[in-house]
Amino acid sequence: MATVYRARDRRLGREVAVKIIHRHLRENREVGQRFQSEARAVAKLKHPNIVEVYDVSDANEDERYLVVELVRGTTLRRLLTDEEQLPPEIAAAIGVELAEALDHAHGLGVIHRDVKPENVLIGEVPRGRGESWEAPLVKLTDFGIAKLLDAQGVTSTGQVLGSPAHMAPEQIEGGDVNARADVFGLGVLLYESMVGKLPFDGKNPAQVLRRVLDGSFTPVDRARPVVGAHYAAILAQALAHDPAARYSSTRELALALREELKKLGIEQPQREMLAFLSDPAKYREQHPSRIVEALVKRAKAAREQRDLPGAAACYNRALAYRPDDPQLLASVSTLQRAQFSRAALLRVSQALALVLGLSALGLGISKLLPSEDSAERPPASASAPTSPPRTEVPALSNSAALVPTSSAVAPVTVDVSKSAERVRSTGSRPVPKPSAEPEASLEPVRVRILVDGPQNAVVRIDGAESAWFGKVHELPAGEHSFEFVPPDEQCCERGQTLRLRLAPSSSGEPQTVRGRIEFRPATLALRGVAGGTASCGTLGEFPVPSQHQIPMTVAIRRVRCQLIPPPGSAVPPKEFDVTLAPGRLSTNLGQ
Repeated sequence: MATVYRARDRRLGREVAVKIIHRHLRENREVGQRFQSEARAVAKLKHPNIVEVYDVSDANEDERYLVVELVRGTTLRRLLTDEEQLPPEIAAAIGVELAEALDHAHGLGVIHRDVKPENVLIGEVPRGRGESWEAPLVKLTDFGIAKLLDAQGVTSTGQVLGSPAHMAPEQIEGGDVNARADVFGLGVLLYESMVGKLPFDGKNPAQVLRRVLDGSFTPVDRARPVVGAHYAAILAQALAHDPAARYSSTRELALALREELKKLGIEQPQREMLAFLSDPAKYREQHPSRIVEALVKRAKAAREQRDLPGAAACYNRALAYRPDDPQLLASVSTLQRAQFSRAALLRVSQALALVLGLSALGLGISKLLPSEDSAERPPASASAPTSPPRTEVPALSNSAALVPTSSAVAPVTVDVSKSAERVRSTGSRPVPKPSAEPEASLEPVRVRILVDGPQNAVVRIDGAESAWFGKVHELPAGEHSFEFVPPDEQCCERGQTLRLRLAPSSSGEPQTVRGRIEFRPATLALRGVAGGTASCGTLGEFPVPSQHQIPMTVAIRRVRCQLIPPPGSAVPPKEFDVTLAPGRLSTNLGQ
């Protein structure tokens, strides 16, 4: 878009950055017209986290240029290249400042359209300044550039300023672009900062665009468990495919990030960034202990408020940092028992309500249907005492006696004629028989879970998502459901749901529950001169051009192929590598 120079403003005695627009852009008449209006709009933005525009070229000047604030430091892209990924709290702190900067711009009618790490500048912290440094550390730049380049038709060709992975679906499809598009772009930036990879990626821009439009991505806490479920919920809303399902503004996103940081004891996001940028290695060394302590404290508070899912989310994130911590494992085990007890109690209450409902129905019938000898029976004396109707509740030997075999209460059909007959013959409502089922053992059952299929699958035990890989669970004896859910619909078929009745093992060894998720086939598309052949090792030989479904039993398979041209062709044979993935298209295009 431009060549950037460091320059000195001799009048004001300050260093600035001068962006001189490339010739092929400035010679485009529409770009030239838009340049002035966009530059004036961006020049109105005055926010500590936005690179300030000082001056712009006149319409009659030969060169088109911007004079902007000079930021000494690096870009977020360079920081991610050096660090691979950021501690979640640092990414969230950066996100807060970017979201507030974008909200300021949106209030003035300016949409960025291209929020990505390349356009985020990270200021340099002078040596020795440490905690005393108060200047903004994060600066967003290049507002309006995507709109400017669109005048030349660049965006319509899918070559938008590098990767299209940060564009919202409606932006790709040429729909209405508003503040929610920047919410999406910031969500992509936060995901990449926390995980070290994009939520939507591919081998070429076309693949990336398709995946953005499909809207499927691996939740951030499954891609990197130390991020945790609370950040995952925030990013899931920011990355919603439907704009209406996203945060309505970047201000809302900033508030959500600030609230999560506050719950972890971080009141000043900029001070947190300063600590990281001053000494990343030291920060990474100390960060886990501090966050685990905050998570445990938060989990205990959540449990006291009977928020078991919230407590579980905190403990799961803490375990991602310290998977072998005995105190954490003990706390999680206790919480799991509490969750199962609560679920069992809920099922018992549902079943008991069903029993009492049937009893009430029987009582209602007894009032509505007269007995056979009612006409002959003399009326009760007014002075004779009448006993109130007895409410008989069956004695329960244990909580499992009335638990149905599925989480949903089965529909019940009542035979009114038989109920009435019992009422007439006994003179009272029917009493359900106590369950003859023996009392369940109080000894927990140790269970190890295995998945035949994708190893980043989700496993739900009795409806609650559980960290399963390499873990041994302690479950109450009795019936449990195990749901095996694929990481996304593209890779795999629908997984199994198993309902098993568990009993303690005499040996005390963990029992194995194995579920299966079938991989979808990969699609291999072969391009080349018609009449040629592609020889792909164990996959076999295929005519060119052609397309084939390849059965998959693993998450990724790499195959080396040789493209053999048809007889008499002057084109030499070529070798190429193909990476097959379930549910995805692989091709030798460009070989």
